[in-house]
Amino acid sequence: MRISSVGTAFPPHRIPQAEFTERLRNYWGDKLPEPRLISRLHANCGVESRYFVLPLEAYPGLVGFRATNDVWITNAVELGQSCIDRALSPLGLTAADVSAIFFASVTGIASPTIDARLINLMPFPAHVKRTPIFGLGCVAGAAGIARASDYVRAFPDQIALLLSVELCSLTWQDNDQSIANLISCGLFGDGAAAVVVTGNDVVLPASKIAPGPSVLATRSTFYRNSEYVMGWDIGDTGFTIVLSPDVPKVVIENLRGDVDSFLAEHTLALADISSWIFHSGGPKVLEAVESALDLPKDALALSWKSLREVGNLSAASVLMVLAETLQSHRGAPGTYSILAAMGPGFCLELVLLQW
Repeated sequence: MRISSVGTAFPPHRIPQAEFTERLRNYWGDKLPEPRLISRLHANCGVESRYFVLPLEAYPGLVGFRATNDVWITNAVELGQSCIDRALSPLGLTAADVSAIFFASVTGIASPTIDARLINLMPFPAHVKRTPIFGLGCVAGAAGIARASDYVRAFPDQIALLLSVELCSLTWQDNDQSIANLISCGLFGDGAAAVVVTGNDVVLPASKIAPGPSVLATRSTFYRNSEYVMGWDIGDTGFTIVLSPDVPKVVIENLRGDVDSFLAEHTLALADISSWIFHSGGPKVLEAVESALDLPKDALALSWKSLREVGNLSAASVLMVLAETLQSHRGAPGTYSILAAMGPGFCLELVLLQW
């Protein structure tokens, strides 16, 4: 199995973090018990700018879950179509060549799902297999690659597509000035990514890009009784963030042992991994990963860069880091990489790649 390409897409409104913080502080006004707190929290998020699906002045007009979810559906379809085209075209492929679609998002809901709506707009086969994934949150980008790889392992002459669209700005709660929501408002952004995973027997017709890495193995790990760490409370107004300060602690306590045992199954060790493709979860998460794995300072440079430039995009974040890796930081032939993300559950997904 091989990751053959990644296409990305962003909405049109890119706002510097400082401007967004100032406008949000002015908008909330007396709702903030300590106005200086939001500036301090947002400055510590590691984000310099983000994309927003709407201009900032439009968000107060979204009242209730239906209004925000309708915006999510419309824009998820548009961004999804764009990044799918950008993933397939350089390979000389169209939607007609895809046998299976995996769609991951945790910032909106639809039935029929976004993948179904895209089938009506693009020339996917009538018999394309669909697997919508909801609820995995930040881990879904890595988990989606793993599930797409499972599919083409079973059908090595076929092509699977993973699509993730996350419009996190549509989940912010106007009447929630908790620390968790203040951090969420400063950390998460909007964007989409599509990944093409090809089976071993697939011959690409006219690829304009170098081959991507092979998927050698994957592993899913679930940490029992940790559902309080991260997720959503879903109610009348939509998605209310659940974000515990224990996230870095879970990383520190578990990641090293899980990575070591995963690599040992394949007669590898940490020293054999030439690059790390990690979800841009936030500064404290990335620092915990660096500490747990005893990584050199620049090992997660692309994850930090993605965090600065677009924020945390939930499931799409690790796919953005993957796209940057394919574009300008490919490994030398024969070298290994780990792609990984963690998310609600609490859980971990690991993908072992070889260039």
